[in-house]
Amino acid sequence: MRVARWGLAPRLLAAIVVVVLAGAVTAWAVATAIGPAVFHLHIERSGTSDPGVVRHTEEAFATASAYSLGLALAAALATSVLVSVFVTRRIGHSLTTVREAAAQVAGGDYTARVPTVGMGAEFDDLARSFNTMAADLGHIEQTRTRMLGDLAHEMRTPVAALDGYLEGIQDGVVPVDEEVLAMLRDQVARLSRLAQDISLVTTAEEGRLTMHRQPVQVGALIDAAVAQAAARYAARRINLRAAVPERVRTTAVYADLDRLGQVLTNLLDNALRYTAPGGHVVVSATRDEAAVRIEVADDGDGIEAEHLAHVFERFYRADTARDRAHGGSGIGLAVTRSIVRAHGGEVTAASPGKGQGATFTVELPAADPA
Repeated sequence: MRVARWGLAPRLLAAIVVVVLAGAVTAWAVATAIGPAVFHLHIERSGTSDPGVVRHTEEAFATASAYSLGLALAAALATSVLVSVFVTRRIGHSLTTVREAAAQVAGGDYTARVPTVGMGAEFDDLARSFNTMAADLGHIEQTRTRMLGDLAHEMRTPVAALDGYLEGIQDGVVPVDEEVLAMLRDQVARLSRLAQDISLVTTAEEGRLTMHRQPVQVGALIDAAVAQAAARYAARRINLRAAVPERVRTTAVYADLDRLGQVLTNLLDNALRYTAPGGHVVVSATRDEAAVRIEVADDGDGIEAEHLAHVFERFYRADTARDRAHGGSGIGLAVTRSIVRAHGGEVTAASPGKGQGATFTVELPAADPA
């Protein structure tokens, strides 16, 4: 047998009624104990000596006090109950609104909102916090849905290629030569990179990215990244150079060398992807007392203003900024941002517009010389 549970409003009303009743009983007891004695003392001081008059006066006082006190307490009890009913109904209605909105959110409707009810700062703070939570959950769900759709799209191409070639090999239509094997390895490597990038971004955003930090000189970091990318740039006939002043080259950042190398590799790959043959890419660095800034600037396709705020999102694509015709997994810049933020820094993108190149700036805290 299920026992019916009281809601908050009935419990609150019952508690208020108990408090009022306790106050009424206490007031009655105090008035009964003290009132007659005080009145008798005043009668004696008045000089009245007739016992009959004294007795009649005290009885009249007791009767009048009982009636007036009883009516006052009854009126107070009725008024308190009415006020309590009003207050508990408002509180109950407010909490019901929150409960219904929470049920909507739990059911996947992230548009649910709780209105402010003017019941005090605590209720207003609760409403604002709930609405902020619902909005954040809605944004996260949209991002997750888009990410899963884009991930499925990114995986579809290499999987389809692998399936087609393997079927052709099985049917004897496609020869198993070095060119086919190289293509198969490339597709497998693409899937592997995609999985690694997604894992890295997720790990970094959850604060679980492993770091092996040490003082890293900016000049050595940039030289290594430029040297690693030089062959790829030469093959595309794109001019790549480093422009780091001598006073900045020895500046150190306290960081994971491999992770920062991955950041610059991703930025250089991005610049290579969107710069035409004959173009230029420059890696430079500046510093102030608190921070080091590394810039990767190209004179390639550029990024339109409406896309700048989104280029670091997972799988974000724009016709002029990051279309699939250029290749790439669509997650490299998201990996870059996650690594930079894990180092306590920030990465930003800037571009004058379409066809005018782009500049990506990595800002990191400078290491303490001590």
